[in-house]
Amino acid sequence: MTTLAPSPPQLRIGPHTVQPPVVLAPMAGITNAPFRTLCREFSGGKGLFVSEMITTRALVERNEKTMQLIHFDASETPRSIQLYGVDPVTVGKAVRMIVDEDLADHIDLNFGCPVPKVTRKGGGSALPYKRPLLRAILNQAVSNAGDLPVTIKMRKGIDDDHTTYLDAGRIAVEEGVTAVALHGRTAAQHYGGTADWDAIARLKEHVPEIPVLGNGDIWCADDALRMMRETGCDGVVVGRGCLGRPWLFGDLVNAFEDEGAVSGPDAPRTGAAPGLREVADVMVRHATLLGEWIGDEARGVIDFRKHVAWYLKGFSVGSEMRKKLAVTSSLEELAGQLAELDLDQPWPDGADGPRGRTSGNNRVVLPDGWLKDPYDCAGVSPDAELDTSGG
Repeated sequence: MTTLAPSPPQLRIGPHTVQPPVVLAPMAGITNAPFRTLCREFSGGKGLFVSEMITTRALVERNEKTMQLIHFDASETPRSIQLYGVDPVTVGKAVRMIVDEDLADHIDLNFGCPVPKVTRKGGGSALPYKRPLLRAILNQAVSNAGDLPVTIKMRKGIDDDHTTYLDAGRIAVEEGVTAVALHGRTAAQHYGGTADWDAIARLKEHVPEIPVLGNGDIWCADDALRMMRETGCDGVVVGRGCLGRPWLFGDLVNAFEDEGAVSGPDAPRTGAAPGLREVADVMVRHATLLGEWIGDEARGVIDFRKHVAWYLKGFSVGSEMRKKLAVTSSLEELAGQLAELDLDQPWPDGADGPRGRTSGNNRVVLPDGWLKDPYDCAGVSPDAELDTSGG
């Protein structure tokens, strides 16, 4: 008798099937249309790729930069947009605008950003502490979304003494949110230390009614499979792990689709790691896409500069060449400098691992008196809405 290989796990986000259950995390200044295109190319179009953070006030006011950021390539399906807001009325207007103008197919709400410019206004990872405000925002988002699924991404809480994720998860279920994603760190941790995967497991047990996605410390495909086995979560959200590694999404597809990939500790298999020649080709492609999207080659290459160190982590590249690459301003210059490297270098040992911001134990900047009463929202003003989006 022929035994059929098990199907890869599926994730349902409203009417959308995400198979394998892999989501690109929204990252300001990173997950713009060019980067999403690159990641989708490696995944063969499989997975869900979310836009960088869009501020609801800026969207409603049709801020020029914001209107560019909400552009999706014709090949992006479903179109997934992340919104940030602290005012229920403005959030509701932004969601209604998305529905009425057919701007996206899925809406994610940001309750996880730990940066001071967001938390000092009561937004991002600070907001779930105010339970009534969180409920009001979710109510307005879901009630205005029509058939579009609404999901949320959040952290464990403000710090270890002020955790919010279990209450927030229950409120999300009660207000009709389709799925929740949890980064296993507090706002105080920023990106330091180790993500608490046990918290992801606790949230899954606490809200069995909806899918729970895990986020934090997924640096390779094996990490994603291990997170799902250890926590029971329904999918994974990949953030810093794909910085300078867009091919990670191809590895994830291969690992999840491998026969028995999630059935045991010895099953994971990832794709072959690229050598420096392949990495250099991807770097030029990334910079090219940015220039086409911005409409200016030089500006595209300049925007690409922040990615250079991530792509080259672990490879033997001298300090002088790294300095040159950090000031390139044309595709020809970028390609020429990369051609000077020893492109026959294989993937270096230890190249996977933390990239991007890693600082931890930060003081969370909050509005005055924010922690006095989790149910007192009198100090939250619509003026806390940021007027710009993205990076």
